[in-house]
Amino acid sequence: MFIRLISFLVLAGFYAGFGTGQPLVPALIIMGDSVVDAGNNNLRLTLVKANFPPYGRDFLAHRATGRFSNGKLAIDFTAENLGFTSYPVAYLSQDAANETNLLTGANFASGASGYHDGTSLIYNAISLTQQMENYKEYQSKVTSMVGRDKANEIFKGAIHLLSTGSSDFLQSYYINPILNAIVTPDRYSDRLMRFYSTFIQNMYGLGARRIGVTSLPPLGCLPAAITMFGGIGSNTCVERLNRDAVSFNTKLNNTSVNLTNKLPGLKLVVFDIYNPLLNMVMKPEENGFFESRRACCGTGTVETSFLCNELSVGTCSNATSYVFWDGFHPSEAANRVIADNLLGQGFSLISQT
Repeated sequence: MFIRLISFLVLAGFYAGFGTGQPLVPALIIMGDSVVDAGNNNLRLTLVKANFPPYGRDFLAHRATGRFSNGKLAIDFTAENLGFTSYPVAYLSQDAANETNLLTGANFASGASGYHDGTSLIYNAISLTQQMENYKEYQSKVTSMVGRDKANEIFKGAIHLLSTGSSDFLQSYYINPILNAIVTPDRYSDRLMRFYSTFIQNMYGLGARRIGVTSLPPLGCLPAAITMFGGIGSNTCVERLNRDAVSFNTKLNNTSVNLTNKLPGLKLVVFDIYNPLLNMVMKPEENGFFESRRACCGTGTVETSFLCNELSVGTCSNATSYVFWDGFHPSEAANRVIADNLLGQGFSLISQT
């Protein structure tokens, strides 16, 4: 509540300063995996989809849009917090056919993608490399609508948000016995850092100057991770997975500092989602939740994507008391808490200085 109050007061100050009622930034660009996918996987030949009930049951018009939650994602709340009256459209959706919708941003994310393009190949997701190619196409469309000078202003002023990495570990590294036998988690993180560094430098080359990247969450506390890696009957976070996430996040922060020092004019913020989510898991009642170990959908232990469906037995009737909606993804209520924390951490991306 304190974070939300401070965020509101600061945002009110920004609005009062601008006096325009316009969004705080010209556009919001989203890239990454299922935590931020708004429907780009819907028409792909992949099992990693969420465009069917009960996904979206608490979203606008109770519609399953492809978001991996019962309702809004953290990035939807972020868009609202920034003053946008609509959410960035999924770039491969029908909504993007109306190109005027692209002037305030777009969502390129794809469930099961990662820093490593090989992770995407396993699930036929849209790789981060291809997401960037789609972004280049997006830039061309915006430029054709408003002209090069105005378009460059939009790209430079837009917040570009990247949220990925969990699939690299949970859906690739940990389940590949050959890979994790010859490559340590530390070395694997180093490999992912090289992909991350290249991505940021390429985005900088395309004109992006305000970039936010989310840390890894507490991987070992996700219900499906507890089921898969915690041992029979375990109901506690898998500490070795959390240690890997903490180590990765340290590297992410250090690499981001180096990139900021290297690239003039770049504002690069690492958003900590590890600690806010861990706090909800460890202290659910203090954060307004009842259940933090088991997800709402089905048995709450593993169901995600096609396994979380209308026939899933045991799905809760009220997801607001659950931290997790399915085995990997937060509920709308938890996403709101995460978004409020992102806002509190990201003022430098909003500042005009």
